[in-house]
Amino acid sequence: MAAAPPIRVLLCDDAEGFRALMRSSLAEDPSIEIVGEAADGEAGVQATAELQPDVVLLDMSMPRMGGLQAIPKMRRRAPGTSIIGLSSLSAARMAAPSIEIGAHTYLEKGTGLEDIRAAIHRAADR
Repeated sequence: MAAAPPIRVLLCDDAEGFRALMRSSLAEDPSIEIVGEAADGEAGVQATAELQPDVVLLDMSMPRMGGLQAIPKMRRRAPGTSIIGLSSLSAARMAAPSIEIGAHTYLEKGTGLEDIRAAIHRAADR
């Protein structure tokens, strides 16, 4: 039986250091492939449309367009893509609004890498 293709992930975060950390940490998992990055919400929407990733890790507080504005646009342009909202804002405050407009789930920044990987696998239904 052939191995499943890797989960194609787009990283959308305005903090280069956070993107670099996610890129290097997730690259250690052969079941995950980082297919692109974006540093603001508008670029994230465009990259989602162009790349059609399996999963988007989306910072909810970005310049040019925040996550709450980007999620519906991403869902329209890539309906098969799951979105994981990610922010330093509390889940109690942001999880419900994020999920109501189309995010698969919401994680607080500071969530452990294993939990992020597990969320990516769940979002991709694997």
